[in-house]
Amino acid sequence: MNRAPTTKNNRMPKSATTVLLPYTGPSILACGAWLKNTVCVTRGDEAHVSQLIGDLDIAEARQMLDDTVERLCNELNVQPEIVAHDLHPDFYSTQFAQNYAAQHSLPLVAVQHHHAHIAALCAEHHIAGSILGLALDGVGLGSDNAPWGGELLRVEGASFERLGHLAPLRMPGGDRAAREPWRMAAAVLFQLGRGEEIAQRFPNQPGAQTVAEMLKRNLNCPATSSTGRLFDAVAGLLGVNEIQAFEAQAAIQLQEAAQRHGQVAPLDEGYRISENGVLDFLPLLAVLADCPRVNNGVDQGAALFHATLAAGLSEWVGRAARQHNIAHVALGGGCFHNDILLRSLSDGLAGQGQRVLTAQQMQPNDSAISLGQAWVALQSINKGV
Repeated sequence: MNRAPTTKNNRMPKSATTVLLPYTGPSILACGAWLKNTVCVTRGDEAHVSQLIGDLDIAEARQMLDDTVERLCNELNVQPEIVAHDLHPDFYSTQFAQNYAAQHSLPLVAVQHHHAHIAALCAEHHIAGSILGLALDGVGLGSDNAPWGGELLRVEGASFERLGHLAPLRMPGGDRAAREPWRMAAAVLFQLGRGEEIAQRFPNQPGAQTVAEMLKRNLNCPATSSTGRLFDAVAGLLGVNEIQAFEAQAAIQLQEAAQRHGQVAPLDEGYRISENGVLDFLPLLAVLADCPRVNNGVDQGAALFHATLAAGLSEWVGRAARQHNIAHVALGGGCFHNDILLRSLSDGLAGQGQRVLTAQQMQPNDSAISLGQAWVALQSINKGV
């Protein structure tokens, strides 16, 4: 990893992470995601990922993206030849990419969010062939325009196939449900046929009865395969967190509760895997909905959730690995900041004979998306896509 870059200009940009690629290619500008945004500029056999720009919902971060692209290109002394971006049309990073490409008459490559998560790992580990990717995060726009977040993919360079996903959960109130885990818990109760319990389960939430009606009428309740929303649902069911003060607070508190309790065996028959590749944890959620909401019960429920989640994911991936004869599995997405999940799942997959690839230089979250976008764009050139 210490070999000299192949380009004549050896200056390295400040505050950037340099990932060495297995071969050279045209310079690519990849503009990243909406949350935890970074940008990536490639030069020869180097991918330079910028410092963390942050979430693009504030003007300062958007200006920083503009400035960072200009600075990286100047410091690397390159003019991008291809521009890559997320599928979501409303992201500022997407709009910046489109404008930049138009101004410089450059081709655009749109990359699905979870494909980019796995592609970032492919770039780090120099995997250009077929690989299984398990992408678990909050949300990313799917190729069907639905919010994805619990995806089992087969990735090969510039292409991917969605082999399966987590069973969809409703998000009453849309994005608001990502900030209020009690809403995700309400969606689970409704799916279990226990919608009449919602208002009494959440007496401190004035909108509980309204949410129950929304679920009954399926009004503003988009479905998502998001693993992050599954964590939120469990946190709401167990009373760990009803309204989050910051991103991923519920998931963090759920992990802490599980750590307090310690290791447990997964729930027998706590999940189902359908013939079309859908992994459904509703049997587990039904048990967790009845856990005593006292310290020991909450901690035990959190531990049971983690153990069963890892067991279900491991079996799911193992089936796909055998079916497609693929030994490498890449684990990407922000949910892999969870130490219990990462360790348990990695051990389970390795025990089945899979070679597990995890983030090394980059983080598993959206800060690696720009690297993945750049890798997909590079592969599209190499494969003539």
